[in-house]
Amino acid sequence: MSMIRKEPGAESSPGESIRLLRKRMGLTLSQVGERTGLAVSTLSKLEKGNASLSYDKLMALSRAFGVEMSELLDATPHAPPSEAVGYGRRVIQRAGEGQLVETRSYRQVYLAGELLRKKCTPILAELRARTLEEFFSEFGGLIRHPGEEFVIVLRGEVDFHSELYAPVRLAAGDSMYFDSEMGHAYLNAGDDVSQVLAVCMPRGPSEQALIEQFMSASQRLHAVPAAPTPAAPAPAPPRARAKAAAGRRR
Repeated sequence: MSMIRKEPGAESSPGESIRLLRKRMGLTLSQVGERTGLAVSTLSKLEKGNASLSYDKLMALSRAFGVEMSELLDATPHAPPSEAVGYGRRVIQRAGEGQLVETRSYRQVYLAGELLRKKCTPILAELRARTLEEFFSEFGGLIRHPGEEFVIVLRGEVDFHSELYAPVRLAAGDSMYFDSEMGHAYLNAGDDVSQVLAVCMPRGPSEQALIEQFMSASQRLHAVPAAPTPAAPAPAPPRARAKAAAGRRR
């Protein structure tokens, strides 16, 4: 996949990156809307920087264009530090705000989503799965994503499973730092709510590998099952058909 290139000194923004990539591919807003399921008005606002880019919109656009989300977020990945955006930035997240992603195993809130090109992804997660069987039924095994991860238990108790170490139980206030490329799973080990703050630091240019695991599981969870096809009426027994035919002849 080719990177989005801009002229030196040109202003860089996700909306501008989306517009340039769309133009380069010769697509109209309507065509991008058909590929992503996003309204033309929403796409127009995104390109102009008048709407925020949530994870689901980013994923839809990256798939439609055939690029990684990092290419949409950062149009000049090789800019020298003096030109990089990031000095003096801040974002305040109020209680209850954030990008919600729900699966059977987790209720996750991605924090500081509007802050682009950040070095880590903070996630407030409520743990739902209590056994590895529950967890594996959703994810097909332990999850992994390139990078490192820090976690601190805020409430309840957590059983941490990994492919290289014996399971360990963590209580409120306990923390851990580990290589997230190692398969792992968080399980609720108590009778009450179990909540953690995880900070993921991707190794590489994109956090897409991390997000897609949970977005795919969330989409499966909220998928509407197809309505069952009505069964065809059973044919009448031969004797009943003969009696009905006799009645019609009368």
